Amino acid sequence: MKFSDFISQKSIRAELTADSKEGVIAELVDALLDSGDINADDRDDIIKAIMKREELGSTGIGRGIAVPHTKHPSVDKLVGTVGVSVGGVDFDSLDGEKVQLFFLLVSPPDRPGDHLRALENISRQLRDDTFCRFLKQSKTAEDILQLLEEADNNQFVS
Repeated sequence: MKFSDFISQKSIRAELTADSKEGVIAELVDALLDSGDINADDRDDIIKAIMKREELGSTGIGRGIAVPHTKHPSVDKLVGTVGVSVGGVDFDSLDGEKVQLFFLLVSPPDRPGDHLRALENISRQLRDDTFCRFLKQSKTAEDILQLLEEADNNQFVS
């Protein structure tokens, strides 16, 4: 699975403004709403579902990265977005560091394989320090999109 299979290009945010875990999640869900990937009626419920998942254990996996995600019946296919916070956000990360890179996923409950493949792709790409460094330095959504395309073309992972 590639980023292009599930990342909504119109929802990518290069300059997140939120300064809290719930704020970042709401900002990224709003980005999916603005891009037409989720319905306004489902916004609050999706945010609640992601926050409930965070209660099980932070999706802040360390090294400035978080992958908040949930399964939700309002979507008929896996959809995701990417956000970058220049200053970083306290996300209760496993390493205690602030998070700058966010990959948010919402998937249908009946497609767990897609959800797992997307998480696997994200974690594989994010193991590459060069990819992460470039993402953190991205100034525009176009910069981020280009990096995702390069990652899809295996230009980072050996």
